[in-house]
This record gives sequence, structure tokens and C-alpha cells, in this order.
Amino acid sequence: MKTHVLILTVVLCLSSCTFQPHASWMTTTEKTPWQEQPDLVSALADTVKEIDVTVRTDKKQQMIDGFGACFNELGWISLSRLEPTEREKIMEELFFPDFGANFTICRMPVGANDFSRDWYSYNEADGDFEMKNFTIANDQQTLVPFIKNAQKYKPDLRIWASPWCPPSWMKYNKHYASAYTGENMDEKYRNGLPADKIGHEGTDMFIQEDAYLKAYALYFSKFINAYKEQGVDIFAVMPQNEFNSAQIFPSCCWTAASLANFVGNYLGPAMRELDVQVMFGTMERANEALVDTILTDASSSKYVSGVGFQWAGRGAIKGIHERYPDMKLYQTEQECGDGRNDWRGAEYSWNLMRHYFDNGVSAYMYWNISLEKGGISRWGWAQNSLVVVDPDTKSFQYTPEYYIMKHLSHYVQPGAYKVETEGTFGNLLAFVNPDESVVVALANDTNKEEKVTVRIGKNVYQPVLAAHSVSTLLVH
Repeated sequence: MKTHVLILTVVLCLSSCTFQPHASWMTTTEKTPWQEQPDLVSALADTVKEIDVTVRTDKKQQMIDGFGACFNELGWISLSRLEPTEREKIMEELFFPDFGANFTICRMPVGANDFSRDWYSYNEADGDFEMKNFTIANDQQTLVPFIKNAQKYKPDLRIWASPWCPPSWMKYNKHYASAYTGENMDEKYRNGLPADKIGHEGTDMFIQEDAYLKAYALYFSKFINAYKEQGVDIFAVMPQNEFNSAQIFPSCCWTAASLANFVGNYLGPAMRELDVQVMFGTMERANEALVDTILTDASSSKYVSGVGFQWAGRGAIKGIHERYPDMKLYQTEQECGDGRNDWRGAEYSWNLMRHYFDNGVSAYMYWNISLEKGGISRWGWAQNSLVVVDPDTKSFQYTPEYYIMKHLSHYVQPGAYKVETEGTFGNLLAFVNPDESVVVALANDTNKEEKVTVRIGKNVYQPVLAAHSVSTLLVH
């Protein structure tokens, strides 16, 4: 009997020793999104002559907070065109853990933005420095139910917020817009701003007086508390969306020096009392000096826990990451496209993700979660979205950009680390999850399929990447 047990033990041991790890993998092309492929069986690295890329799981870079998008009013309006069961399918796909997109961190506006139904703020009572007329009544029709719907599937969803514009009476021009639409624009998109009231980059449109700055910090505090009463905790704020940009929609230019003063002497202390982080942004220019102004200022630097970049801000992120390697960096708004939601935009989105993660971001956020077909904003701008709703047929579809983003967000868990890669193939991103599983996302933007040899530890995987595709390998 003992002999038989010994023989069985040896056989099982030999069997386990010859087992080679497998990698599950998923692919997306323009015509065939999210296709599961047969598992890849690994080979030992010393049996393969040429290695295209080595994933260095021992060389960890930034830790990942997660992926998400922005809660906008027009997003909720579009989803409300669907039957409730269809809307719930989408919300489950986006937010249920480890199921679909697996979103864990999202953005929201403080008051109106360019994808609101129209202009509003939480207090348009001129001179109400005590914020006695503050109310989020508008949001209770749109943003609050949108967020709470997401929380049904992801109760611990993390949310941060930023304003596009303060109450209009707090601006020198007394108007929500900062640029003139002109008379050639369709009347329904005009903002009514007189041509002599426009703002300019490098100037302050917010009234730089103590009473206004103090009242604006109180405005933020009221916002945090009002949402908390709704069961929505805001973990961080940024003081101004795109503070260099004078737009035809809600916007407000600030100088970096004035934002440093506001953060250091007003907003920072107010948010610290509420245990809410302050991050600097959103940064939409390739001008590192603007970020340096905040991070080197004695008053503001002690409150700033991170920096958010979007659009042309991608040109500043590399230098900031190199000079402030311990500073948390977010990609705060993916470039919004043109409403076509085509494969060209999806490939561009992949390259944006690769750029931002290669330069230190911990979180990546898409812009519009959902829009009606055409993607037109209140101010006439057609943009892309993750979901497109056809209100006539009460149907929806996920866009190519959705699947490209899902190739990372579905697999890369909060607490994962991005890791270095080495070799001749560079069109990829690699991560190690908290459970030690390895995620490798690869793209092929050429017109023919390409075999790539990927080494992870002692093992090699050799996926054949279809032309114009994105693939994700998961190795446990």
C-alpha cells in the first residue's frame, strides 16, 4: 500500500512539474469587438530564440487607482430615453465589479458644464456671500440619480469634482461664458455674451477679492456637504476645469498665481476641515511652469495631493512626473472626438492611454459616459461617448472607444502597479494586480497581423495580433 501511494505521489509531482502556465486573452477589432480567444500555452523562455518584449514584473512603477468617466447631465438624459431594464444593463456593465468595464473612480462637475442641459450654478443670488441660497435642486433631477444608480452596482465608487464656472456674479463679466459665440452660430447654441465681455488666457476672470474667494471656498464646502446628505461622498476636488481656456460654454480663466492663492488660503483649509483632498487642475496646456507655480508655492503646496491633466496638458505631464516622482497624477478627461465614434478615434484613444500611463498617471477617465446619437452638446459641439443611445428606436450600442478602454479597465484592478517592459515591441502596457496576476495589453496598428513573443518570468507567450486590433493577455 505504501509503495502504491509513493508511486502515485511521484506521478502527480512529475505531472505538475511539466504543466505550463496558460494566458487567457481577449481581442477587439473594428468589426469584432471583445472576442475571447483560445488560451495561449506558454513555452519556456530558454526554448525561444527571439523575444520581442519582456515584462519586468520586478520593476514596479506607479500604483493604479482605477478607471472611469464623468457624470454629465446629458449622459443621464440619454440613458433615460431607454427602457429601465436596458439602462440597468448599461449601468451594470459599467460599474459592477469584475464584470464589464469595472469602473472604480469617476468625475463630476460642480454646477454646469458643457454637457449640462443649460447654464446653472448652485447659487445665482448676486452678493450672497454667506451662501444662504445655495441649492443642488437642479442636480437632484439628473446628476444625483445618475450617481446613485452607479452606486447600486459599485457602492464604494470614488468620485472627485471640479467646477467649469463659479456662480456668474463671482466673475468680472457677470456671465457663465468666457468667449463670444458670434452671430453666425445657430441661435439655439448662442450664449448671449457681449463681445466686449470675453475673457483671455493668462488673466483672472474670477473676482480676486477676499470676500469672493472666501465665499467660493464656502460654495465648495456646501457642495461637499449637500452631496454627502444624498449619500455621495466626494473624496477630492480640483479648483477649476481648464483654467486657461475661455470657452463659449461655462468656463472661467484664472492665472496660476491666483489659483495658488485660492488653494493655499481659502479652498485648501476649507477642504481639510471636511477631510477632502485638493488636487491641482485641470491642466490643459503643455506648460509645466503653471504646475510648478502651484507645487512650489508655500501656501498651496501643502494642500495639493495631486495634479490632473487633460487635452494638451499631456505635453506637460512627462516633465512634472520626472520632477515630482511621488506626486499623484490623473488623466482627467479623455479628448472627446467628433461624434463619429469610429475606429480611428478608438486607435487614437489607445495611444492616449499609453502616453498617460507611460508618464505616471494613476487614474484614467473617459469624458462622456453616454450621449444621444450625434453627441451634440447644449452649445453645439458633437462629441464621442462610451454609449450611444438612439431615442427613436430606444436602443443603444457600445462604441469602439468603450471596448478599447475596457481592455484595460476590466483587467487592471485598483492597487495594481504598472511595470516596465523591455524589447523591440513597444505598443503595449503591462501591470501586476494585487493578486499577482499579470495584465499585458498590446495593440497592432498596422494593416497585417503580427506575432509578438512576450516573456513573463520564465515563460513566453506568442499571440498573433490581428491587423488594427487591441488585445489583452491575463496570466495568473
